[in-house]
Amino acid sequence: MNDNVLRYIKRVFNLITILGFVATIVGGIYLWRLGAFQNQAVLQQLIVAHRFLGPLIFLCMQILQVIVPIIPGGITMAAGVMIFGPVWGFVYNYFGIVAGSFLLFHFGKKYGSSLAKTFVKEKTYNKYMAWLDKGQKRFNIVFALLILSPIAPDDALVLIASQTKMSWKFFTWSILLCKPLPILLYSYLLIFGGDLLGHIL
Repeated sequence: MNDNVLRYIKRVFNLITILGFVATIVGGIYLWRLGAFQNQAVLQQLIVAHRFLGPLIFLCMQILQVIVPIIPGGITMAAGVMIFGPVWGFVYNYFGIVAGSFLLFHFGKKYGSSLAKTFVKEKTYNKYMAWLDKGQKRFNIVFALLILSPIAPDDALVLIASQTKMSWKFFTWSILLCKPLPILLYSYLLIFGGDLLGHIL
């Protein structure tokens, strides 16, 4: 990938990020004026009123936030559980994040290290790529364990993994089997942890 194409891709991603940030603010103000933040029932009724469009928009947002860091993934995961409930919230979070991870891995494989280094700090990139010195199998094991962790930089790890010889089969199973736990922990800790903190304070 030449420098001109890389710069163009970076500009597009930056534009999407900015637009997503603006849309988040506008949407937040709109929901606040409706009273959705003060009353969770208002937010749920708004989504139920758009039974098919609501989940579709949320899924697209989750996929996009994996590829382009519009808003923190932890916020959208907690929002999914609050809006759709514990079961469907988890389902939509899971499928959105998994689909986004597959797309990000594909883009990394297709466009190479130039794309990965555009969105991952050089220090982080070099740190994780150094694991390959101990072999691809060791890298794969560490990758799966980190994906299982709720605090690992998943998006960066996916891009870095795409630059190795990791197979699609191993990547797919790692994402499918390791993602549920961190999604559960992140979603429910943010919600119930906030409630607990509110009672303490």
